[in-house]
Amino acid sequence: MKISVIGAGAMGGAIVEGLLKTNEYKTADITVADPYAPILDKFAQKGVSVTSDNHVAAEGADIVMVVVKPWLVENVLKDIKDSLNYSCQQLVLVAAGIKSEQVIAWMNKGEEGTLPFYLVIPNIAIAELQSMTFIVPVGATSVQCDTIKRIFDNMGESIITEERLLGAGTTLASCGIAYAMRYVRAAVEGGVELGFKAKDSEKIVLQTVKGAVELLQATGEHPEAAIDKVTTPGGVTIRGLNEMEHAGFTSAVIRGLKAAL
Repeated sequence: MKISVIGAGAMGGAIVEGLLKTNEYKTADITVADPYAPILDKFAQKGVSVTSDNHVAAEGADIVMVVVKPWLVENVLKDIKDSLNYSCQQLVLVAAGIKSEQVIAWMNKGEEGTLPFYLVIPNIAIAELQSMTFIVPVGATSVQCDTIKRIFDNMGESIITEERLLGAGTTLASCGIAYAMRYVRAAVEGGVELGFKAKDSEKIVLQTVKGAVELLQATGEHPEAAIDKVTTPGGVTIRGLNEMEHAGFTSAVIRGLKAAL
């Protein structure tokens, strides 16, 4: 399977890094198209095929991923439209806020209609095979959809969802990774105030967060049920939790998520 990624900035580059780490694809079967020479040099050194010509990338792939800023999407799609074979290629579009009806209008070829495409929102942890990715298929068969989902499942977890929920998914997982990092930063600073060196505090917090995630994934428990196991009546954990709630912790998280919609 040949995969082309058009646009290798922060997100596009992270996707390419993830594809390479899965070991599912030959490096020569991955193509990166980008106008920035240092980016092309970086991936060429990894054995990836590179080009500054989007048409070359579009023509040579089974799956074409367009990962550019939202305001560039229309121009990029219209530019590669005639280079795509609608009978055998699939298009993955990674750009927040783009609607399926826009893509259909931009890519329609009259009697040929449009090729199968997917609105996809991963997060930057995809570079470490730990993304939470949302996929909205448009005009794809179940077999085609399974192919795309398998690609993103190899780089973390993915969920097929409705287009109306894509904005919420972006907030919860794509923006959400920044929110999680902000908690980590706050906890690390708290650890320093408690007396740990900064690097030791960071190590403690990261391992603690990782442990919490893996426990919840392994047990399937609701977070509150797991919290109950470590909140001794009258103990320090419940005092800390209640102090955070007095400061509006849960409310602040929910308000932050809703503000990003």
